[in-house]
Amino acid sequence: MTEATLQRRAEISRSTKETQITVSLDLDGAGTARIDTPVPFFNHMLDAFTRHSLIDVTVEAEGDVDVDDHHTVEDVGIVLGAVLREALGTKAGIARFGQAIVPMDEALVLCAVDISGRGQAFVEVPFEVQTIGSFDTQLVKEFFLAFAREAGITLHVRLLAGENAHHVAEACFKACGRALRQAVEFDPRVTGVPSTKGSL
Repeated sequence: MTEATLQRRAEISRSTKETQITVSLDLDGAGTARIDTPVPFFNHMLDAFTRHSLIDVTVEAEGDVDVDDHHTVEDVGIVLGAVLREALGTKAGIARFGQAIVPMDEALVLCAVDISGRGQAFVEVPFEVQTIGSFDTQLVKEFFLAFAREAGITLHVRLLAGENAHHVAEACFKACGRALRQAVEFDPRVTGVPSTKGSL
């Protein structure tokens, strides 16, 4: 079977006392989003991420939002990262690196991705307000930390300019989607795994 005919899809469910989450994705999709969490602003961000990544993503999540949105947002990041890692398989033939600089009105965000096998995130995105509606802006970073750790990717997100918190957050998710789209795509010139070590 050639790399181009691989079914790069996965689905994972995770259930704890705080959340019940199922995430599925197709790396070679069209950016179709089916997002259902009890956190409306987070749904909007995941929809933006999905559409710009061209990865089909389905998220079904329930969580203890009567306590806080934190558990739901972080746990979706955990499961989405785990599903991405599984769908990538051996990572043979992928571009590995991706980067994007995305404007959202006055906001400008840089995102760079390395599908390195080393899960880590470096998120330098200060927000001028604590909440967007009822959504805690600290959860933007918490999502990306959980996602990168479980996906086994190195992720950098930097705010280059911006004041409006909604614009800043949306630019982060769009930029991550765009960068990931590049990184997971097949490169016809790559033979095997794109690493001098022979594995990622």
